[in-house]
Amino acid sequence: MTHASDAARAYARVNGDAFLQELFAMLRIPSLSGDPAHAGDVRKMAEWLAAHMRALGLEKVAVMETAGHPVVYGEWMGAGADKPTVLVYGHYDVVPAAKEDGWTSDPFEPVMRNGKIYARGATDDKGQLFIHVKALEAYLRTDGAAPVNVKFLIEGEEEVSSPNLTPFIEAHLDLLKADVCVISDTSMPRIDAPSITHSLRGMTYIEVEVEGPKEDLHSGLWGGAAHNPALALVEMLGKLYNPDNTIAVPGFYDDVVALTEAERAMIAKTDLSEEQYKAVTGVPALWGDKRFTIRERLSARPTLDINGLWSGWTGPGPKTIIPQKAGAKLSSRLVANQDPHKIFELLKSYLESIAPPTVKLDVRLLTTGRAALIPFDIPEMQAAARAYERGWGHAPVFTRGGGSIPVVADIASLLKIPVVMMGYGLDSDGLHSPNEHYSVEMFERGIETAIVYLEELAQLART
Repeated sequence: MTHASDAARAYARVNGDAFLQELFAMLRIPSLSGDPAHAGDVRKMAEWLAAHMRALGLEKVAVMETAGHPVVYGEWMGAGADKPTVLVYGHYDVVPAAKEDGWTSDPFEPVMRNGKIYARGATDDKGQLFIHVKALEAYLRTDGAAPVNVKFLIEGEEEVSSPNLTPFIEAHLDLLKADVCVISDTSMPRIDAPSITHSLRGMTYIEVEVEGPKEDLHSGLWGGAAHNPALALVEMLGKLYNPDNTIAVPGFYDDVVALTEAERAMIAKTDLSEEQYKAVTGVPALWGDKRFTIRERLSARPTLDINGLWSGWTGPGPKTIIPQKAGAKLSSRLVANQDPHKIFELLKSYLESIAPPTVKLDVRLLTTGRAALIPFDIPEMQAAARAYERGWGHAPVFTRGGGSIPVVADIASLLKIPVVMMGYGLDSDGLHSPNEHYSVEMFERGIETAIVYLEELAQLART
């Protein structure tokens, strides 16, 4: 059976080497959004993408300013008003990388080893976002048209929690109007086990500081009558969980959406055994709420974690002090219907209620992000499943991601459209780690799957 996408897929195969060289050019630009010294490189990356889109024939291409790094926008609307419009979201910024971190080669000079591209940003997210650019190119260079309208929203601040993206979307609702959003910034466990992420957890991230004396005290002169702030802090942190490993904060679980039997059955398809979890993480034993499976705990249940602790003297040799203060960073991964600001207030109230009167407490909110839950039985999701079967060669599993991509919830709520997360990377690609890499085979399969997805979407009736 022939398909309209066949010519586009053939074009992608013939031009695979050229696509790789273009990707290498992107990877050579150190677009580190969190380092002010690289602000020029971030803009250079944005300008490169805009120039590339213009060369492909996209319209309204612009490097659009925000209060931070710019957003790159471009569109192709030639399919007509009777066809769906797809909004492709991606990010062109990356996290820091240096050879001394443990890289085998220069992280910003891509190299090929054993069929894999080694470079910072190869899989997160330059390689994956470029898949969609090349998919559109394949249609435009063969049929002269794509089966649907396509808009690109590519930001430069995802790795610093996208502080300016929500205001940008709010200010450009008409420009970004679409029927569905597709994001490729997730992964799968194996190349023959593709997955479509239909849920992501949100985030409440706080900093807690406990203060005691006006300065560090000599523990011999003053110890025994002053409540050590480090001790007070760990006493409080020890009360965050109940003996059954559930979170002790009153009201914490009130808004959690209960899992349906269908959802639990879908999650079970990717569950881990205790031995697998121990082998991957290196932990000596399993921990958590025993009412839920391992995968449910990792993706469909909220968490509260201590991310960092500091106090007192940690240098070489002894220094016998009662520290003046102690602090901790805490993060809470949230699930559908949990409001990150409400969770902050609950955490703050609970910590204040258990803080002893012998110390002063300060609880600060650092960042938030809303959880996202998109039903996996909607037409746009099922079209993605068919695209994987045809383009990737394997039927996907719908999964819940344990991490957070705040823009997913923002796009879904502000633009009122479903968001389909079609990951084309591997869990083992080393994103954010030394020697991040991306399989050439997955890059190529991703382009063909993205080509087919546009065709599958064209068959859906506009609502």
